[in-house]
Amino acid sequence: MFSGIIAAVGRITHLTTREAGFRLHVDAGKLGIDDVAIGDSIAHSGVCLTVVGKDGNQFMVDVSPETLSCTVGLDAPGPVNLEKALRLSDVIGGHLVSGHVDGVGEVLRFDPVGDNRMLEILAPKEIAKFIARKGSVAVDGTSLTTNDVSGQVFTINLIPHTLENTTLHLLKPGAKVNLEVDLIARYCERLLSAERELG
Repeated sequence: MFSGIIAAVGRITHLTTREAGFRLHVDAGKLGIDDVAIGDSIAHSGVCLTVVGKDGNQFMVDVSPETLSCTVGLDAPGPVNLEKALRLSDVIGGHLVSGHVDGVGEVLRFDPVGDNRMLEILAPKEIAKFIARKGSVAVDGTSLTTNDVSGQVFTINLIPHTLENTTLHLLKPGAKVNLEVDLIARYCERLLSAERELG
């Protein structure tokens, strides 16, 4: 479980081809991985992956073909948002994030508004119903609050701190982003649909 508060921007330095999928070699940047053990979870731009090796300030994770088929940003070298899994004593500064991407969205606008940015995203139809005005959504692993929602399109105001401390400043129209909807919204929908199914 994660909070969507990005701890550091790391970098996928290279990929090693496996029989199925890839092994990512990740420079942890300022994350600090002395307390990370083999088998621990780290979110990579919203995708929960298991640490399988460490070497200095670099660690390795394996990515399956299934994960690659439903996420973006893990199939080539480049910057990546990093967050270690929560401990029970940690403060949840964002919202509860599982690290299981619900869908891939498309950036429609990334416009300056003073020193902020207005981010507009088109969500996949199947998850758009879970995104509410002034609700929580994780974009590339970053916990954010929506400004407005209209159909499949939602907007977010990005403040300078978020832009400076995540990969989101690199976005532009047409870019793809990993989306995870609010867990509470998902469970509410499941409870309602189960009641209808089970009578």
